Amino acid sequence: MNRCKTAFIRYARPGLAGATCLLALALPAQAQPGVRNFPEQAIRATMVVVQPPEVRMDGRPMRLSPGSRIMGTSNTVVLSASLVGQELTVNYMTDSLGQAHQVWILTPAEAAQKRPRLSDQRNYRTAAD
Repeated sequence: MNRCKTAFIRYARPGLAGATCLLALALPAQAQPGVRNFPEQAIRATMVVVQPPEVRMDGRPMRLSPGSRIMGTSNTVVLSASLVGQELTVNYMTDSLGQAHQVWILTPAEAAQKRPRLSDQRNYRTAAD
């Protein structure tokens, strides 16, 4: 039972209550950032989740670290199991063990920006080396 709502509607002007509700709904959407800033050391790759935590970055096998986060295009956390088999353009950062720790799925506009790719890394060693 919400008494504040009925009291507000009873004493406010009829048009004012509707405008206040619309304003309250519009404010959170305006507070969200439109452009994501990625760290300079983030690497660009094409990621395919094989079976969590196993992923392939530009065709090379890699693991997601324990506690890793995959951020979707709307900057919300995405579960790796929901991405199995999809080819996604991502920016990612690794932890001290070389596992993907933080991953951002890119929008087409973000993917168009230039960034170093995993294939450009000279010191990359695979598990087979």
